[in-house]
Amino acid sequence: MKKQLTFGLIVGNRGFFPDHLAKEGREEMLGVLEKAGIKVIALTPEQSKYGAVETHEEARRCGELFRKHRDEIDGILVTLPNFGDERGIADAIRLSTLKVPVLIQATPDRKDIMKISHRRDSFCGKMSACNNLMQYGIPYSLTKSHTVQPDSDEFRRDLEWFSAVCRVVDGFSNLRIGAIGARPAAFNTVRYSERLLERSGISVETLDLSEVMGRVARLKDNDDATQAKLAAINSYVATKGIPQEALMKMAKLGAVIDTWMQQTHCTVSAIQCWTSMEEYFGVVPCTVMSMMSENLFSSACETDVAGTLSMYALALASETPSALLDWNNNYGDDPDKAVCFHCSNLPKHFFADVVMDFQEIIAGTVGKENTFGTCVGRVKAGAMSYVRFSTDDYHGKIRGYIGEGEFTNDPLETFGGAGVVKIPNLQKLLHYICETGFEHHVAANFSKVASPVYEAAVRYLGWEMHLHA
Repeated sequence: MKKQLTFGLIVGNRGFFPDHLAKEGREEMLGVLEKAGIKVIALTPEQSKYGAVETHEEARRCGELFRKHRDEIDGILVTLPNFGDERGIADAIRLSTLKVPVLIQATPDRKDIMKISHRRDSFCGKMSACNNLMQYGIPYSLTKSHTVQPDSDEFRRDLEWFSAVCRVVDGFSNLRIGAIGARPAAFNTVRYSERLLERSGISVETLDLSEVMGRVARLKDNDDATQAKLAAINSYVATKGIPQEALMKMAKLGAVIDTWMQQTHCTVSAIQCWTSMEEYFGVVPCTVMSMMSENLFSSACETDVAGTLSMYALALASETPSALLDWNNNYGDDPDKAVCFHCSNLPKHFFADVVMDFQEIIAGTVGKENTFGTCVGRVKAGAMSYVRFSTDDYHGKIRGYIGEGEFTNDPLETFGGAGVVKIPNLQKLLHYICETGFEHHVAANFSKVASPVYEAAVRYLGWEMHLHA
């Protein structure tokens, strides 16, 4: 279900300029936001002149109004139908005490109406407003064009972009990640810093696999939770040829994880797999994880906490499922193509067709009968956004890279969940990944949301990001 956003609206006004434009601009913007399905919190004409903000007193009223609705407001939109009072705008945001994304929009003048009665000067006023926000230390975002008509297709795209920024920032606020099981001993690459995540307001709740297996052992086959999860698995993916015993183990595992995440208020998860789960429990957790990711509760394997954070950013921005993939193989001699693969827990959204099967790699070590539960199929073709976040302990920061490409229909004969990706200047990106020491895992999503995720990470979370082009 798509999230309905709520914006705090600040209508700028300055009395030296035609203030009837503030009245008309407010009404126009309210109509645009309503059409976009966005709820609005704004001063009314009874609370300030035309429902706009100009004086310090009006800024105080606006700040107070926003504070009353602080748990609802996802972002602030500043619209400038005329020059606008730069201090009033900055004061209103400061007094609101909100730490949400801010978008600055200025309505363009018409070259055929430039007399004093209708000249806006918002072109200039936007610079003054931004200058004051910079002085106040308030981060803000800009429309693609310096001035843009509120009822235009271009501004509709600006709103969609800003909405994605707001969803990422809000989704990461006080986020709790469930880390289920220890990092596999052979995967130093997925090490991360809980302390750096905590500094960004992201907490990690841990659960040992021994506790998971202990709770599973207490569940009976006919328990409501077990049967409900079993039914969900059977309706989610084709399970022909999968032993009933394996399906029952998956159902109990899923029920235990679901319950624990609800109890601990965790939204996303990273789960140990290789090879403890198979050796000592007898299934892979892939289908259970795939189902969570399909429902936008991203789940990464190999206890890759930074990986699930990367997945979740794309899922928040696009409101569609994300997957965690390996940068796994070259694709022939094409320098801009590669094979992205996992064995796999990819969400069903990623596949043209998908069935449940066994994990071919681990089966050679622990036996086929202990590795049922993978989601196997070919990744479909379509637009792709990718991102990787990582905690850099040496420099005390969170960093990442992000970009866009596409999944292709190029032929591929392999196992697991795999697809061919095409990314412009891929060799340059691969060089950057290796040169700067990033992990071999990357989050992917069928979307074009690199720009809003980059904006959210850099401008509002304060992370260091590389935008690949």
